[in-house]
Amino acid sequence: MNEEATLQYQYIEKAKLIIAQKAKDKGSPLTCCVQTFGCQMNARDSEKLSGILKAVGFVEIEEENADLVIYNTCTVRDNANQRVYGRLGVLNGYKKKNPLMKICLCGCMMQENTVLDKIRSSYRFVDLIFGTHNIFKFAELLVRMYEADEMIIDIWKDTDQIVEDLPIERKFHFKSGINIMFGCNNFCSYCIVPYVRGRERSRKPEEIISEIEGLVADGVVEIMLLGQNVNSYGKKLENPITFAELLRRIERIEGLERIRFMTSHPKDLSDELIEVMKNSKKICKHLHLPLQAGSDRILKAMNRCYTKEQFVELALKIRREIPDIAITTDIIVGFPGETHADVLETIDVIKTVKFDNAFTFQYSKRTGTPAAAMENQVPQEEVTRNFDELLAVVQQTAREQALRFEHQTLDALVEGINEHDSSLVTGRLSNNMIVHFKGCPDLIGKIVPVYLKECKGFYYLGEMK
Repeated sequence: MNEEATLQYQYIEKAKLIIAQKAKDKGSPLTCCVQTFGCQMNARDSEKLSGILKAVGFVEIEEENADLVIYNTCTVRDNANQRVYGRLGVLNGYKKKNPLMKICLCGCMMQENTVLDKIRSSYRFVDLIFGTHNIFKFAELLVRMYEADEMIIDIWKDTDQIVEDLPIERKFHFKSGINIMFGCNNFCSYCIVPYVRGRERSRKPEEIISEIEGLVADGVVEIMLLGQNVNSYGKKLENPITFAELLRRIERIEGLERIRFMTSHPKDLSDELIEVMKNSKKICKHLHLPLQAGSDRILKAMNRCYTKEQFVELALKIRREIPDIAITTDIIVGFPGETHADVLETIDVIKTVKFDNAFTFQYSKRTGTPAAAMENQVPQEEVTRNFDELLAVVQQTAREQALRFEHQTLDALVEGINEHDSSLVTGRLSNNMIVHFKGCPDLIGKIVPVYLKECKGFYYLGEMK
């Protein structure tokens, strides 16, 4: 355990005393609610927040009228910001009725100066604000918050510090995300992430291996390796290592059954990685490979560092080498200057690559990014029309791809009881598709063979074999 982690455990002990006294004054345990906005890295960060809150004596609940509410925010799109502002108004109403209540904000949105200015001026009832780089200081910040009578703001512009040896409250006992790197160096012109998450920095492989071994000993069978661009992993370490080599080492961990990862940038996905995936018995047959656009002109304006031809060549190579792989993607419609002809180029890529699914977004202007200042912003009516046309192709292609696996028997990790029919359980296939089938709750966390009886487009109905 490094020096900073040791310090934070000391703050955890101090926070325990504070929370115990607050609970005594209240006459019952203090409650907390952690709300996550955004990506899987945010979800992993929220598990860290929950772990520390539990360690100091809070009882976590789902309701937002808790004694402490923390919003772990996202700022990829402006509507995420607006949603947080809207919820803060609701929290203010709860706080007026509960003098004990504390409101905390963290995550990517808090790294924006304009956001901080707005909260300072319009949301003075917020008690604690911190960013993406100092989440490991949460116990220390809790102590400061309870000792102060004013808003605490602790935002770091950047850091090379990584502190992971702190309490975590996992959402699932059988699977877990693992941060292998932080930040991004790509600076796509539409994206705010490098400005709020900072530059790329990788964890040492031995630290990652050790964490996974601990998780496996605790019952985890599937891990998701997380990074803004996992293909860049290890380049800046004192002893450089490729992402493919990291995967080889992780695969050797006994008891670990499945390995997932995201996200991969097409510009530096190597032949070595394809080879490792092809020969692996544990790496899942799913690759998320963001396209964003199929027009060379738009790709250049986005600063994506590859052409349409290069992307298609890469995707088809992956399909040749790993025929049963599912390839999913991200696509933006309405980037500044995009024409209908550009959208048709993107549709051509969809039809050629045959994506198994795609997360499609209408372009959202993000203040602070180069794209926000570009001329030729596309009228909303045109964006909507192009988006609907493209989405129809994505959905049709995805349905056709899903039919490939109908009537096969594949392994599924049972993740829970079906929300609509308690006689069914829901499992996830290696290719990331969902299957519902008859089963008992004691199957949760187990990998079982399932016959895919009927494809319903974006999921299957099956029978356990």
